[in-house]
Amino acid sequence: MSQWLQRQTSATAFQIGLAATLGAVAATTVIFATAAIHRRRATEDLKASIPELSRNHHALQLTEYGGASRPTITNKEDTRAALIAARARKGDYDEELILEQLARNRVFLKDEGLAKLRSAFVVVVGLGGVGSHCVEALARSGVSRLRVVDFDQVTLSSLNRHALATLADVGTPKVNCVRKRLEQICPWVRIDERNELLGSQSVEWLLGKWDFELREGEDDKEVDWVVDAIDNIDTKVELLKYCALRGIKVISAMGAGCKSDPTRIQVGDISTSVEDPLSKATRRRLRVMGITSGIPVVFSTEKPGEGKAELLPITDEEFQKGHVDKLGVLPEFRVRILPVLGTMPAVFGFTVANHIICSVAGYPMDYRTGDRRREKLYDAMLSALQSVEERLVRSTNGQDTIGLRIPVSRDDVAYLVEEVFRGKSVISGLGTRLALIRWLKPAGGFKVDPEYEKEGQIMIKLPLTDLVLMTKEEAQRHEKLVLKGDMQPEALYDPSILAQVKKRLGDERAYERYR
Repeated sequence: MSQWLQRQTSATAFQIGLAATLGAVAATTVIFATAAIHRRRATEDLKASIPELSRNHHALQLTEYGGASRPTITNKEDTRAALIAARARKGDYDEELILEQLARNRVFLKDEGLAKLRSAFVVVVGLGGVGSHCVEALARSGVSRLRVVDFDQVTLSSLNRHALATLADVGTPKVNCVRKRLEQICPWVRIDERNELLGSQSVEWLLGKWDFELREGEDDKEVDWVVDAIDNIDTKVELLKYCALRGIKVISAMGAGCKSDPTRIQVGDISTSVEDPLSKATRRRLRVMGITSGIPVVFSTEKPGEGKAELLPITDEEFQKGHVDKLGVLPEFRVRILPVLGTMPAVFGFTVANHIICSVAGYPMDYRTGDRRREKLYDAMLSALQSVEERLVRSTNGQDTIGLRIPVSRDDVAYLVEEVFRGKSVISGLGTRLALIRWLKPAGGFKVDPEYEKEGQIMIKLPLTDLVLMTKEEAQRHEKLVLKGDMQPEALYDPSILAQVKKRLGDERAYERYR
């Protein structure tokens, strides 16, 4: 064996291979050593180029997110406002001045409602275009305990939609900017600023009890409302899940980007939101966790279309580099610029604030959220009403109904269903298989209006104040017993139903002046 090994090692080919291997190892060692020397020299040169700290050269510690932690630039007015706010938060501020500033809210919400609002504790997570307008409206309206949460800084591009930031705030934490501006507007408001990124490890602390600048005799307070103004899907879902599982009231703002029609913004349950990609993605993830409803959201039903703004694409150069998912500042945060019309986040933020203000104060909220993609429903209900009226006219002296028209449009149907009857049957409260029908039989029967006959039209009188909303089955019974029969509604329905009908029709008579 040893002789065979000796013969092999003495072979020319083996010797050449061994020499090549040793040469490669030596060359690699030299290359790495040279590179290390170059890196060390470059590092030393870079360090040498950094000037010594002096009055002209300041050093700032970076935050954990890689940004500068410099404070917002202040002036004498800012300093003065901060001193006044510090005293006001301790209770050293005239109550009459506060009530004077809140006078319009006080008249609207009454003393009891305003008192509830002033004692509320609201957490706003996300202080971009939506969150900044929301927190400003809450503070101006009287909410005296606000916790603001955001890890980000004000950028130059933020100024097209941020409610409180100025050019001097660029590069500073958003929470500092919001706190400083609100101190100048409502100095008595206590603002607990948390320059933090909400996540599974921090959510419990960020949504914990109010323990900031407690006054004498004041106890810790649980949060009354949480505002989700986050535009990152993972963080948004984490927050909503935490609140839903613990019964914390939360309202979520969906996507304001690429939207331009303020009349399409609505408030509804997350299970009913449509035409909103962020809402759809959020709803899907929550459904997997067993959360399907119970979260109010602000969303827009505006559809994308030709010529409308779209998410800006990633350039070919970035794609060629690969790993485009690593382009974001933080993992899972968007890497592309989202087109935003500065007015839309403001409308979203004010809508969120409005919901919280009315909810806390106990003010009635009857949102019209039912006419999303329901044009076909309204057309069907209008057609059914037309058929009922034709039957009733024919049943009166055998009148001809060819060409008969009713003075009701699809918009009238939508108005009655959504505004007057809130999308529910006035009899049973059900919200499916609905129909409009007359409440009472006309004194003279169902006759063609002679005034219109003079003009060559076949038409009947049918004021909107005569119509009520029922299910189809209830309407068929009502038609048979009341409109075609001799029974009065008082003999057919309970007093509570009669009172409800009277109230709804009374509301419509009052609204009719403004239509």
